[in-house]
Amino acid sequence: MSNSQLFLKPGFVRAPLQNGVGRYVCQLQRIVFKFCKNHGSSRGMREFIEQDLVDFAKENPGVVVYLKPRRHRGPVVVAEYLNGDRVWMSVNNKSQSEITKWIEVLRTQAGDVSATRLRKYQYTDYPSVQGPWTPFTFKDPSLNTAKLPDPKYGANNRLGETATEKLRKMFEQQKLSEKSTE
Repeated sequence: MSNSQLFLKPGFVRAPLQNGVGRYVCQLQRIVFKFCKNHGSSRGMREFIEQDLVDFAKENPGVVVYLKPRRHRGPVVVAEYLNGDRVWMSVNNKSQSEITKWIEVLRTQAGDVSATRLRKYQYTDYPSVQGPWTPFTFKDPSLNTAKLPDPKYGANNRLGETATEKLRKMFEQQKLSEKSTE
């Protein structure tokens, strides 16, 4: 383990609530916009609030939006997620379009995954040098250039007739039996 991971919380990477299997659940629960009403570094944040905030709130009804004006402080966006993570982002001297892009990033992510030391579900003292097993691990390499179906590689010739051929014969026999009964 490297020293950079000593103070990170350990965790597993998994899809939150199996998101995307059924319906999509936005992981962003609450977003707080902290800004100064007259400070120059908050100009982009004020423009975002005046022009884009109402549209953002309409498009994301499951996200609670708070506005918190503060005197003589830089603009900050705090995002809180369903898994309990809080992401704090300074948007000091950013333009309205940059803030819009960063809000979209916060809306689509599932918390601060980069601040998690990744752990595996499996552990071994002796990891494989050869890599993971796949269905093609022990296959003959000449299969890569072969034109299939090839009797050399398939067992189709040993099976006799195919299911399609059997169905055709049964259909022909049925037709012949119907003609003979007429």
